[in-house]
Amino acid sequence: MTTSTENASAPLTVGFDLDLTLIDSRPGIKAAWEAFSAESGVPVDADLVVSRLGPPLEHEMAYWVPAERVPEMVAHYRTLYPAYAIEPSPPMPGARDAIQAVRDAGGRTIVVTAKNGPHAELHLAHLGIEPDAIVGGLWAEGKAEALRAHGAQVYVGDHIGDVRGAATAGALSVAVATGPCAPEELKAAGADVVLPDLTEFRPWWESYLA
Repeated sequence: MTTSTENASAPLTVGFDLDLTLIDSRPGIKAAWEAFSAESGVPVDADLVVSRLGPPLEHEMAYWVPAERVPEMVAHYRTLYPAYAIEPSPPMPGARDAIQAVRDAGGRTIVVTAKNGPHAELHLAHLGIEPDAIVGGLWAEGKAEALRAHGAQVYVGDHIGDVRGAATAGALSVAVATGPCAPEELKAAGADVVLPDLTEFRPWWESYLA
């Protein structure tokens, strides 16, 4: 596994988002926010937090603390994250098979996520999911930076921000309706393909390559 963005011209490269695309991080993130609230004394509605996953942590933290405290509180939350968030977060249905489907076709897989890279790596290592590269800290249109660097032709995600990232990179946007955005919202945002979940990825992928 590598976080390098070299060898960007490899063929058949598919990018995947992480939260609510490859992993169901809601149980873990809820536990981490509850621990953060208990330790910091900051009141947080953890159920509300996990209902709108997608944007960077800094965006969410700004709902709960004054702007000047966001960097400090983000750092505090991240110290708690490994202990509370990794173990409870299972793979999404079809996640492992989607990665394998790309591999079976001789392709590469990359994970491009708004989550910070070290925590993304912990999640995937815990689940035994091994993409060829992991790039963290990128959101929406910013994801195009990594998608272009790795030559990704397809980007798979659950959020309209993922659709925008794919479009900015000139990649085909494959949306899965497993996150906070309804199928109609994903389609309206410009998704080229909308799947109910990743269990439908392999049939679509094989048809796409045919």
